[in-house]
Amino acid sequence: MELILNETINTLGREGDIVNVKAGYGRNYLLPQGKAVVANASNIAAFEENKAVIEARIKEQMKASEAIAKKLAGTTITIHMLAGADERLFGSVTNGDISIKLSDIGFDIDKKQILLIDPIKTLGETTVVVKVGFQERVDITIQVVPLADDEGEE
Repeated sequence: MELILNETINTLGREGDIVNVKAGYGRNYLLPQGKAVVANASNIAAFEENKAVIEARIKEQMKASEAIAKKLAGTTITIHMLAGADERLFGSVTNGDISIKLSDIGFDIDKKQILLIDPIKTLGETTVVVKVGFQERVDITIQVVPLADDEGEE
């Protein structure tokens, strides 16, 4: 099934792209949600007329994601957790925890944008990938320290 995307979808493409998808995905998800339209002659002509507006919007989104990526690159976040003697955490650090810490320092990053394969379950430093835009990724460092060390510093 050939469709024109009404919005950028990370797994398919940018707004205005013509994509081929399986019929069920297009018919049951993309079309009812308004995320795409059928790629017929009239819809293609309508998108061609609006191409300049779409390209301007995509450039704005790219600039915004690049600016966030520059600010976020090299960021180190410290998370204090209870840990046992063997440096294993009581619990784990998830992408939700990282998202909350990022919002505390001024970044509006959704937990779905943090590409953490498995939750962090030990003390130490871990590098995590954050998706800040369409195919725009940046690495940040998560430093997990025991909670007892925090009490002495404050």
